[in-house]
Amino acid sequence: MALRSSDITLGILAGGRASRLGGVDKAWLTRDGVPQVERWRRRFAAETATILVSANRHAERYEAIGLRAIADRAGPDLGPLAALDALADACATRWLLTLPVDLVGVSDCLVQSLCAAAGEHGAHAVDDDGPQPLVALWPVAPLRSAAVQAIEARDLAIHSLQRRLRMTAVRLDGVRFGNLNTPEDLAAAGAMPGESDGRDRPE
Repeated sequence: MALRSSDITLGILAGGRASRLGGVDKAWLTRDGVPQVERWRRRFAAETATILVSANRHAERYEAIGLRAIADRAGPDLGPLAALDALADACATRWLLTLPVDLVGVSDCLVQSLCAAAGEHGAHAVDDDGPQPLVALWPVAPLRSAAVQAIEARDLAIHSLQRRLRMTAVRLDGVRFGNLNTPEDLAAAGAMPGESDGRDRPE
């Protein structure tokens, strides 16, 4: 399916707690001096119409660099499903491309590959490490209703939501996105905290 950049919003998923990194806000981890959230904004600027960030803290930091932070609206402890619900509700385009902020890299043809396979139902990536359900192109209108239904049923698994939406799995051979989940991951990727590490501190 041919989609224009004006049809797609990028939703960067940055709402995780990063418990294995001591609560560091992964959006502001830097590689080569570039915060992760800024890295993905630059990477997908030409392929999307606008960018939203799923984030439950530090909204002012995103606002300072011209990004809109969208907080979960469905309550705590619902994981990525709550982020998808909030992003879909805020999205003004027909399609939503989601990407975890802590990815190490993406393939050059990611958007093209997802668009080609999406049809009416959307698509998600499968890299050499297996399914990557949050690297996905979602049809916004069906996602809105399906996410609400899944939250009401407390069916929080993203793969279950994608089965309900009949999304296509897109195999990307030779690709590994990687994640910044542990201190070892940070060291391997050359990532480090920025000027402020993003931890919540008492006043």
